Amino acid sequence: MYPAGGISATIYANRLKAEGMGSKDQAVHFANQDYEALKQECVESGCLFEDPSFPAEPPSLGFKELAPFSSKTRDVVWMRPTELTDDPQFIVGGATRTDICQGALGDCWLLAAIASLTLNERLLHRVVPHGQSFQDDYAGIFHFQFWQFGEWVDVVIDDRLPVKDGELMFVHSAEGNEFWSALMEKAYAKLNGSYEALSGGSTTEGFEDFTGGVSEMYELRKPPRDLYRIIGKALERGSLLGCSIDITSAFDMEAVTFKKLVKGHAYSVTGLKEVDFRGEIVRLIRVRNPWGQVEWTGAWSDNAPEWDEIDPSEREDLHLQMEDGEFWMSFSEFTRQFSRIEICNLTPDVLSEDTTSFWNTTKFYGTWRRGSTAGGCRNHPNTFWINPQYKITLLEEDDDPDDDEVACSFLVALMQKDRRRYRRHGQDMHTIGFALYEVRKYRGCQNVHLKKNFFLSHSSCARSETFINLREVSTRLRLPPGEYLIVPSTFEPGKEADFVLRVFTEKQSETEELDDEISADFGEDEEITEDDIDDSFKSMFAQLAGDDMEISVRELRTILNRVVSRHKDLKTDGFSVESCRTMVNLMDKDGSARLGLVEFQILWNKIRNWLVLFRQFDLDKSGAMSSYEMRLAVEGAGFKLNNRLHQVLVARYAENEMIDFDNFICCLVKLEAMFRSFKQFDKEGSGEVELNLTEVNQFDCSYFIYFNVCI
Repeated sequence: MYPAGGISATIYANRLKAEGMGSKDQAVHFANQDYEALKQECVESGCLFEDPSFPAEPPSLGFKELAPFSSKTRDVVWMRPTELTDDPQFIVGGATRTDICQGALGDCWLLAAIASLTLNERLLHRVVPHGQSFQDDYAGIFHFQFWQFGEWVDVVIDDRLPVKDGELMFVHSAEGNEFWSALMEKAYAKLNGSYEALSGGSTTEGFEDFTGGVSEMYELRKPPRDLYRIIGKALERGSLLGCSIDITSAFDMEAVTFKKLVKGHAYSVTGLKEVDFRGEIVRLIRVRNPWGQVEWTGAWSDNAPEWDEIDPSEREDLHLQMEDGEFWMSFSEFTRQFSRIEICNLTPDVLSEDTTSFWNTTKFYGTWRRGSTAGGCRNHPNTFWINPQYKITLLEEDDDPDDDEVACSFLVALMQKDRRRYRRHGQDMHTIGFALYEVRKYRGCQNVHLKKNFFLSHSSCARSETFINLREVSTRLRLPPGEYLIVPSTFEPGKEADFVLRVFTEKQSETEELDDEISADFGEDEEITEDDIDDSFKSMFAQLAGDDMEISVRELRTILNRVVSRHKDLKTDGFSVESCRTMVNLMDKDGSARLGLVEFQILWNKIRNWLVLFRQFDLDKSGAMSSYEMRLAVEGAGFKLNNRLHQVLVARYAENEMIDFDNFICCLVKLEAMFRSFKQFDKEGSGEVELNLTEVNQFDCSYFIYFNVCI
């Protein structure tokens, strides 16, 4: 079970991930709920499971159209399948496409993905684990497994389903007593925060969450010449496919064309077939509407006359079903009627034209944080450089004897995390994308986060096809062997999100996050004696220190606030007692918690130097520094920090992404104190320290995950 939160939780989570937790064979327990343990408790107690983390209450339905007390949720009751029918079944006769009929929720994208999933039994049972039923040890508890942002998650639910007017509100099976699809939808709703969070989306999102695969999209107005072959190979390999028709206005949403196709609606592609029609070979494609009804009425539809001229045995082989939401149409008509097709490749290797070769996969977990790593796209040159940066080294070109071009194939997929869960707070998907830069000829990019000047003098060599507000943006690329920098970003700066960047390369490659190594160079300790201090400073000190000739924390605060108040060009709220205590602790050599003359002189010199630095990097002379100016100033003071530490500094010392003078000084004092403490413990200079519990109290625990600290 994870610790409650904070730094210890982060360390624990990283340790579990290193041990294989989150892999397809060792799924993470969502909300720390262990299905087997919970079921055993219920069986032994004789009580049916009631899920406290996704209760049968109005907030689980939604927050806007499905909000508590809304017209759509009025009179909703939650009922178990055992209360809805005398003979509830988990799966009847195997899971099939007709088990998924859409209800009152706009999640056709999800249901189209589930329908495609039923075509591959092995994949289906990865998501819908075996051994669940309403008969054997029934305890009102079920579980499903989904891929989420790089790891597999096991989601436990109770079987209380929302019912209105005696019918299931949402997805249901054509078989009235079959419930696997309704329970699966509930588990996915729990994963995303509510049922309403599932409204609207891309089929590829469901595809990837059921497989851990990677998706590609083809616009049908400009299809590749071999699209039929691409779809056929994808279906053979068990890939999941979806298609849709664009809307041109809000009035088009779910509008039905005169031949009964629905605009803005997600369909799944379930089959291809070539038939002999009047002596010619006609290519057909099978499409399914998750509504379970409203079918194409044009050529090759269920009752179309074209079927009368097909051999009866062949017609029977095509499994014609009436009014089940599934229909055939000619492939040429399909490319005219539909706008795009989405294909989720189950494993990276199936992207390769050579099925015997495997693509290499690399995952990076990153964050965009306002003021530290959320720089926006290239349109914002002052901040673009602060985005996370990842270097990929392409070592070998593709093996393609028919291609004279020396190039390496690879795919970059950028996915933003958990955005559906924020919908109840009025947020949604950010507009995201990425750019690539060649860096092989650029010296000085080894373990260094590239700065603004690099991007002002270098153009991108490739980029995502578009910046778009989808969960994932992916682009397949071919570039010559070399070193390239990938910069993922939101379109606008300051947009916060966590993300996963996946890179699939056909040949061996090297990938790494391009980040500064943590280090500090604040020079040699200043060696001065009282004889080195001029008389005027001694006189000032005597006045300030009083009879005991030492300066306390409160006296230091009074002195500093008096001094900075004279500098009208500096924005400051004044130094706090805590800040001054940190300064005293940094300089105090004899443990008196006070500063003597020499200690005060050294601190005074530091502050004067840092004042010069502050004015140097306050580029617009506003009296405060922006967070990215602060980043440069911290480096100017001798500190090399990685992205995560910069995020901590901005969170602690910035207000509205601006840092005033007192916070700047406090930040540098804290950093110097931290590095000096670390060096004291790192007696062998190995870059790692091991602390016992007594020593932990002397070290700032909030930095454990950034410095190499073992407890």
